[in-house]
Amino acid sequence: MIVHLALAADWAQARRLGEYRVSTLGRTLEEEGFIHASTGPGQAAGVAERYYGGVSEPLVLLHISEELLGCPVVYETPPGAEESYPHIYGPIPVAAVTAVTPWP
Repeated sequence: MIVHLALAADWAQARRLGEYRVSTLGRTLEEEGFIHASTGPGQAAGVAERYYGGVSEPLVLLHISEELLGCPVVYETPPGAEESYPHIYGPIPVAAVTAVTPWP
C-alpha cells in the first residue's frame, strides 16, 4: 500500500472523472511525468511538512493499492534525499484508491 497527499478538491474532481492526474501541489502528471507518492503516513508527514505547510485548503491522504493501478510504480531516491519514494508512472484509477482519510 502506498499513499498520496492530495487537495480534497483535486480528489473530488478525480472521482467525477474516474482517475486522478495530479502529481504534486500545483503540478499535473503530464507536467511532472509521474505522480509523487509515499510509502506510508510517516513518509507523507515529511512531505506535508516540506511542501504543504502553507496550504489552507483541506487535504486528504489517498491509500492506493499498487496491484490495482495498472501502471508502473518505481521506487526512486530524489537527489539530496536519503530515502526512496514511490513514483506512479500513470494516472491513478479511482478504483485503485482503497481508502481516503482526512489529513490533519
